[in-house]
Amino acid sequence: MVIKGVKQIPMIDKFLLAYRSIRERRTRSILTVLGIAVGIAAIVSLMSVGYGMEEAITGELTGMADMISVVPGKITGHAYVELGSFTDRDVKDVQRISGIKDITAMTYDAVEVEYRNKRAPIFVLGGDTKELGGFYVEPVGIKEGRWLRENDFKGCVIGDRVANDFFDEVIHVNDKLIINGEKFIVVGVFEKASTMYAADVDPHIFLTLRASQEVLQTDEVKYIMVRIYDLEEAEGIAEEIEERINDNHGLDDFAMAMTMGSMIEQIGDVFNIIRGVLVGIAAIALVVASIGIMNTMLMSVMERTHEIGVMKAIGAKSSDVLSLFLLESSMVSLVGGMVGCVLGVVAAKVISLGAGTALGIEFGAVVKPEVLLGGMAVAMIVGVLSGFYPARKASRMSPVEAVRYE
Repeated sequence: MVIKGVKQIPMIDKFLLAYRSIRERRTRSILTVLGIAVGIAAIVSLMSVGYGMEEAITGELTGMADMISVVPGKITGHAYVELGSFTDRDVKDVQRISGIKDITAMTYDAVEVEYRNKRAPIFVLGGDTKELGGFYVEPVGIKEGRWLRENDFKGCVIGDRVANDFFDEVIHVNDKLIINGEKFIVVGVFEKASTMYAADVDPHIFLTLRASQEVLQTDEVKYIMVRIYDLEEAEGIAEEIEERINDNHGLDDFAMAMTMGSMIEQIGDVFNIIRGVLVGIAAIALVVASIGIMNTMLMSVMERTHEIGVMKAIGAKSSDVLSLFLLESSMVSLVGGMVGCVLGVVAAKVISLGAGTALGIEFGAVVKPEVLLGGMAVAMIVGVLSGFYPARKASRMSPVEAVRYE
């Protein structure tokens, strides 16, 4: 392309000049595009996977929005500190609170379980069979057998992991387990639980309250689960539960009542931190990509020194040269951003599928438009900032010296 004595290069010519330069240095330009694409793909994929996991978990919690969990302890820093156990008086006082639909008191602890000469430490959980079943049987489901009856003093129901993972042989209904030296018959086996119930059901053995107290040799209540009528009253009821139990024990923070709403907020905060860390890690790839863009543009300036001199000699302004090189770096970054977004979406789908299979969690990557737009914006910003120094260097060249350059 020949420019004939113009004072300012038209924008269309700048685009054509930038495109010609990128095309002539195809291999270098492709590698630069890939550098940008990797960084953007990392951000898009990790953000999308994070949003997908968050939505899966909060979706499960929303289905349990009418539940309040009460534990005898407090969270200090990031650790839970157990302060004791509940009493029958605590349970009765909670039952008297207006707005409560159901309440179940539970006890739990680790025991030694033997099955066909192999032993394993497993948590047993006991409570009122009707109330306990209302909390776990309906959302999870029974795969084999049935749920516990109140007179099943020597019967137990086991989670999916207990049945399939803890021993060499799979446990079925009517098989016998020895729990802390006591023989129990398996009357039911749970289905594999969903994300929110997996930790509470899959690795546990369920007994009647009487049987669990006998096996654990305790009458302590370590956990209270409450179901309420009106979701709008959840926070108020939780505060009243804490006040009544705290008064019974003479402590200000003996009991902690957690609503699903507060759990969802906490999970959101945790995922925000996780996403921030992941984006920070992905940003390292963008830093490397920005160095690649700067290197590419500096090489381009050196190779085109004579061309720049000719352009300036026939009337091109320094601002024309500056904008030309910035346009070139922006075009490379734009293509890199677009490729990165596509790769990021594909990678997010693959990661969510692989993570879901490995962790036993069903979730899909959630690709939000703002994430894609943010990825494109970041790519453009990186391109402009990385190309500014080489473009500025090109614009400041002396026409005479540049024309003489070989």
